[in-house]
Amino acid sequence: MRIGIRMCARRLSCVQSFATAALGLMILFLSVTPSANALPAFARKYGLRCSACHETWPILNNFGLKFRDNGYQLMNDHDAPIWQNPSYWPVTFRITPIWHRVSSLNAVDTYTGVTTTLPEGTLAVQRVTSTGFDLSGLDFHTGGTLEKNISFYVLPSSDSTATFHFETVMARFDNLFGSSWLNIKMGRFELNNLLSEKRMVQLTGNGGIYQTYHFIPVGDGNIFGQMGSNQLGMEYMGHSYDDRTRVSAALLTSSDGNENLITGANSYNGFFTFDQGIDMGKLGVDRLGAYAFVGEAATYYRTSSGTPIAGSGIQNKGFSREGFTGQFYFGPHFDVNLVTQHGADNAWFGQGYGNPINPGSAENGIPGCPPTCLPNSTPGTTLPIGSQAPTWNGYTLEARYVYSPQLIFIGEYEAERMSRQANGPNYVAGFTGPNGLTGPSPSNLGNINNYDVLIRYNPFMTSRAGMALQSEFNVFHQIGTGPVGTNTNTSELLLGLDFDF
Repeated sequence: MRIGIRMCARRLSCVQSFATAALGLMILFLSVTPSANALPAFARKYGLRCSACHETWPILNNFGLKFRDNGYQLMNDHDAPIWQNPSYWPVTFRITPIWHRVSSLNAVDTYTGVTTTLPEGTLAVQRVTSTGFDLSGLDFHTGGTLEKNISFYVLPSSDSTATFHFETVMARFDNLFGSSWLNIKMGRFELNNLLSEKRMVQLTGNGGIYQTYHFIPVGDGNIFGQMGSNQLGMEYMGHSYDDRTRVSAALLTSSDGNENLITGANSYNGFFTFDQGIDMGKLGVDRLGAYAFVGEAATYYRTSSGTPIAGSGIQNKGFSREGFTGQFYFGPHFDVNLVTQHGADNAWFGQGYGNPINPGSAENGIPGCPPTCLPNSTPGTTLPIGSQAPTWNGYTLEARYVYSPQLIFIGEYEAERMSRQANGPNYVAGFTGPNGLTGPSPSNLGNINNYDVLIRYNPFMTSRAGMALQSEFNVFHQIGTGPVGTNTNTSELLLGLDFDF
């Protein structure tokens, strides 16, 4: 990613001061705080140290992955609720107060005599920087076993205004017929991604999601293939007894996890994964895997007074996301995680059809259709000349240095590259298509570079509560999606307290 020399110079002194202060805080806390003990909820049940299941909370290690795969069980006589202490309550509250500095380019109304000599109402691209204290939403985790080999997880979650929704609601049947290869769950759940977005520790706006999991070409109307969104459906999952070999297959409603059958009348997706653990001795257990997310979704919706009717979607078109995953350990303190992706959408999605929920806005914080995007194709509609199926390639690389379960350093780089635009070279020049774009698209339109670095320290983690102090810096760059056709350039510096009880 290219950043202007002046921008780098302005940030350098801020970053140096921030890093010096953060290092001082870390040294102070290391010298005065006790060692980590355990985590809330499941730790209270089994009396385990946090390092048994986590590299650092909430990132799972291989033992924690196996614990989750077994339905939050250690596979002993005390998994069933009847053996739990009556005072045990499997609930964790989590919220994150933060201070952050966000700087981005915006199209600003300028007026004569105020900021420039431009005519009144002229849009000028200027950098807008805001700083202050802020608040995340509240997560209310509860999960565990209803009976041996029958488990559940419920996560009511709110935004910063206390507007709640159900992020996760699922029940699971494990070890059917005594086999670890037969596990079924149903509800709204995270897909079986080896690199979990729901357990990442990044907190910044662009660093707090994996861009590869959510990437959508500019003007594309397909919201249905987002791997990072919790989805509604049913999943089969199987693993070997030692959890070195893992497979899964999920059947999902094509709704991006939204309830009440608001999209197609009869459309489904499939998400399939395989990964193999390899014991590298003292280095750790490495994993290599592959995934495929394939499906179809509606591009036409019957309407009532011009408003799409929920569940009426037809004229399904296909899409796919496939790639490889890797998790490589280089001893007990350092690991590297890799996700690759090749994505493809049908040409109808590329022209902006498909999203019936709120055309012209961003769904779940992900750029969707532009304001001129049509919500659906009407009978007899044909695509503009030169329309083609958009394709792209994505990469996420995340390196972690775990000094201890209490102190972790993370560096992340993501690159999303278009390989074929929806508006091809033969697109009718000067014609504004349904996706809001005029003429052939530049080959690099929508390409992303995303950088994120953080230091996270847990001054204490007990079986009752935990807290993390986090400092993080993110730089995000996307070509052609900024104001009045410029690039999107955003940076965010964050200091936060992430605590649970």
